[in-house]
Formats: sequence, structure tokens, C-alpha cells
Amino acid sequence: MKKVHIKSYGCQMNVYDSQRMGDLLGPLGYEAVAAPDEADLIILNTCHIREKAAEKVYSELGKLRQLKQERARQGGETVIAVAGCVAQAEGEEIVRREKAVDLVFGPQTYHRLPDLLKAHAASGRAVVETEFPPEDKFEHLARTAPKRGVTAFLTVQEGCDKFCSFCVVPYTRGAEFSRSVAQIEAEARALVDAGVREITLLGQNVNAYHGAGLDGEIWPLARLITQLSRIDGIERLRFTTSHPRDMSDDLIAAHAENPKLMPYLHLPIQAGSDRVLKEMNRGHRAEDYLKLVTRIRMARPDIALSGDFIVGFPGETEADFEETLAVTREARYAGAFSFKYSPRPGTPAADRSDQIAEDVKSDRLARLQALLGSQQKEFNQACLGRDMAILLEKPGRHPGQMIGRSPYLQSVYFDARGHAIGDMVNVTIDAVGSNALSAHIHP
Repeated sequence: MKKVHIKSYGCQMNVYDSQRMGDLLGPLGYEAVAAPDEADLIILNTCHIREKAAEKVYSELGKLRQLKQERARQGGETVIAVAGCVAQAEGEEIVRREKAVDLVFGPQTYHRLPDLLKAHAASGRAVVETEFPPEDKFEHLARTAPKRGVTAFLTVQEGCDKFCSFCVVPYTRGAEFSRSVAQIEAEARALVDAGVREITLLGQNVNAYHGAGLDGEIWPLARLITQLSRIDGIERLRFTTSHPRDMSDDLIAAHAENPKLMPYLHLPIQAGSDRVLKEMNRGHRAEDYLKLVTRIRMARPDIALSGDFIVGFPGETEADFEETLAVTREARYAGAFSFKYSPRPGTPAADRSDQIAEDVKSDRLARLQALLGSQQKEFNQACLGRDMAILLEKPGRHPGQMIGRSPYLQSVYFDARGHAIGDMVNVTIDAVGSNALSAHIHP
């Protein structure tokens, strides 16, 4: 068999895309390997969300060029492909700068990977495919799923129409597109047949989902979740990432009414200053966000909230940053992702002249992360003594020990003798560590 190594950068959707690329390559005789030096085909599935993302890819490609040359000296052939959002943004420039690259294709065209490989093999030249094709790529993907474990991602929506001034997604992933309910349900059932018990629905703006329903109507995310929750074998459902503007009443109600929808919501705010939010083009105010959080907690009092933050957005003052801290204190997060602002080429914010100094951004990020860290610790401490259902995912370090996830995505370990991966086990939380909770089985 030929061997393929796929390296994913960035978001969960890239992980999903990489898995689907692997599914496409299986029938062509490719076996996945962990090390690139063993591979006949190497795919870098790239992310453009961070500053200098493209330069990091070129640095990696320099190393792979040397590996390709060494394998050629030994009589082996290596095909190097760049996929994902950097490929979409850079296109032909990748081939111009790095001659060792054989394939370049964006996130909307990876379903054509078998054809692209054939075209390269036939011509011996680099193939670049970064157009947004008219066909639905998901219709061309495998209908069955190889075993992936007990949890899996499932993309239901792609692209974004929000055009936040800091974000490249509308340019690299395109306009919002929602898959049909029938297509999603078929993939979910295939995942269940492969042993999956928990599915996370993915989208750049997943709660903007508006796909063709089974009755010919357009269904929102809440109705899709209801449909998927009826599938035997699915024990848990999650979704990410949400935009506050698309958190509808029926989706809030789903958290209260659907026991398979986990009480964990990722709801990015990015900043707490209304002035900064306006310049980010977020389309909501801090007060709107906090009122939304209150409504969600009224519907599901035990829900855990996570979020995204950008500090040091161009023009952000100390007063603006203090407003972010104030919103953070009021919202109370169980976890969060926080970053210093970094310019994304081609976005409006990247061209602003009022960029914030790196030392100021670093100081603000440290202060915000200290607050978020204390909130996460407080949330975990509040779990002490609580009974929870844990989905077992993998063995632990010690004999008989296993590790699983709580409804709040916490890692939990305990002596699980007599149980197997995929079991749902009721436990009582005993202790809180720096990275995980420990527990014992609840009688």
C-alpha cells in the first residue's frame, strides 16, 4: 500500500476535512502514517487564522523539500500537497515560492483530491485548484466512515457572511453554506455504525445553519439537532462555533428540552467594549451578549460557557480593555480561548495605522488569561462531589484506569474495571487537578 501523512493546522473543521481526505484516499490504496518521512503523499491542511500562517507553511515546506530529495535519492517518490485556507489564499504563489509542491487546493475542492493526483501523475507538473466549485463537495465524499473512536466531528455548515474586520474566513471558506438534513443524517448514521457515540456539529457560524429539511422546508440548527437526537446510538450532541447574533429562541430552548444536547456552549464575544465591537463589525453590543447569556442560563441553569477573546485590536484603549475584563467577570466562563490581535492579510483591520504595541498586547493578554484561568478553576472546583455521566474514550496510565469526558468537556479519570471504551458511566467527582478531574464510579 501507498502511505499518506496528513498534518492539520488550526480549527476543528480542518481536523474533520483531514479525516475526509483520508477517507477519499483509502480506496486509492493509501494507508495513514504518523511520520512524514514514511509517506508517499504528504498533505499540509493549513489554517490562515493566525499572523504569519503562510510563512510557517513555507518553513515546513522547506523541510519537506529536503525529505523529498532524500527519498528521491533512495529511489522513492514523494508528492507534497498544500490544502486548506493558506492554499486558498496563496494559490499559485505557493508553487512559485516552493518548487517541491505538487498540489495546491482549497477547503472547497478537497473532494477532487483523487482527480488532482491523477492530473499531477499524468502531467508531471504542479496542479493548483482554488476555485469555488459549483458542485456540493459533500456529495462526492465517502458514504461510510472508518472507525474513528467514540467521538467525532461532523461539518454541517461552512463559510461566513458576517465579515468581521479581523477575520479571513469569508475570503478563504466563502459564503455561508448549509448541508441538507438528509445528507447530515446519513453521515451521522455512518458514524454511529463506526462506533461513534458523541457528535460535535461544526460550522464557522454553526448556529446560522439553514439547510434543506426532510419536508422540503428550510430547517434551523435546533430542528436538525432534534432530528439527529432521534438516531439510536447517539448519546451526546454538541455544536461549535456559534455567533451571538444567530443564537435563536428555539436553539436556546433546545438546551432546556433535549437531554442529548450537552450543557456546554462556545459563544465568542471577542471584546467587551462596544466601540471595539463596532469596529470589529461584530453586529452586537456587550449588553446584548450579556442579556443573551442570562436567557441561556435561565433555560439551562447548569450550562457551562466558553468563549473567544481578541486583545489589542487596533485602537483598543486601556479603558476598552477594562470593559472586556468587566464583561468577562459578569459572564463567568468555564473555559475560553484568548489571543493577541494579529493582522490577517486582506482584512480591513490589518491596514489600520493604530496597531497596538506588542508589549501592551502581551500585558493585556496575561491579565485576561489570569482572570479566565481563575474562572475555569472556580468552575472545576464547583464540580467536586457532583455526580456526572462520563463517556469513556481511552485507557488511562494505570491498570484499570480509563479516561472520559464530562458533559462539560472536562477530562475525567477513574478506575473503570468492568467497563469498556464507549460506555457511559455514572461517577462522583473526587478531586480537581490542573488538567483533569478524578472520580469514582457512583453506585
